[in-house]
Amino acid sequence: MSPRANWKGVVKIGDLTCPVALFTAASTAERLAFHTLNRKTGHRVHRQFVDQDTGQQVEAEDQVKGYEARKGEYVVLEPEEIASAFPASDKTLAVEHFIACDDVDDLYFGRPYYLAPAESVAQHAFAVIREGMRKAKVAALARAVLFRRARTVLIRARDKGMIAVLLNFDYEVRSADVIFADIPAIKIQPEMLDLAKHIIKTKQGTFDPKAYDDRYEAALVELVKAKMEGKPIKIAKPAPPAKVVDLMDALRRSAAGAPAAGEAPGKTHARRAGGAKGKRASKRASTKRAAARKAG
Repeated sequence: MSPRANWKGVVKIGDLTCPVALFTAASTAERLAFHTLNRKTGHRVHRQFVDQDTGQQVEAEDQVKGYEARKGEYVVLEPEEIASAFPASDKTLAVEHFIACDDVDDLYFGRPYYLAPAESVAQHAFAVIREGMRKAKVAALARAVLFRRARTVLIRARDKGMIAVLLNFDYEVRSADVIFADIPAIKIQPEMLDLAKHIIKTKQGTFDPKAYDDRYEAALVELVKAKMEGKPIKIAKPAPPAKVVDLMDALRRSAAGAPAAGEAPGKTHARRAGGAKGKRASKRASTKRAAARKAG
């Protein structure tokens, strides 16, 4: 069965329009889900809203949104009043600018979506836009009303389709200045920097998303499976806190234990182990020869 689109509309670039559809690119729907139960009865429980002063349950029809203007004082907004603030949607992804693909800081990246032609007659126009962007090595900045909010969307060519990323608003991205304010400027010793560069070089690789599994999710699945089969559950002890070590010593040991660039892991260790064995064997042979000469 074909996946269901989250949104359908048109991409508009000047006078050019192309019907498109957005599809979820990342989802948490496959994660293991738990329900809250009553430990005594095993029955599911549900959440209730109660008046914080009277303790009485408040039915859905009596619930209303409110903004706390001052401590304990609220501005009440009716559902239709809130709905009136929703921006009107014309189902259009209006491209405002084309920018270099790496112009937007990753901090602004939000939820990703796949962007595809919404109908067969749109495929040619879609391909022209996609390949034009790919050849020019640019991304499109567009505005649209998506999911009841005005959004800024970054659109990039990807394989036979495109990727549309909802961008965070500027006020949503926290400034790093406050977070980094207490980090002092430190002069790095050349030897330490060289060791760090060596360690980085020996650890270089490529990103394979399949190699980074969700260990917590896998552990939960195994835990549920064990409970269903009636197997005993081993409660893991918390890991001990990491020891504080001398940075220079740690760098030297990391560099010494890492294989040289281009060398398969384990070869350095094997070579060193072999060299140590050879030294010990040579020492034993020298001791035997000295003992033989003394006996003679």
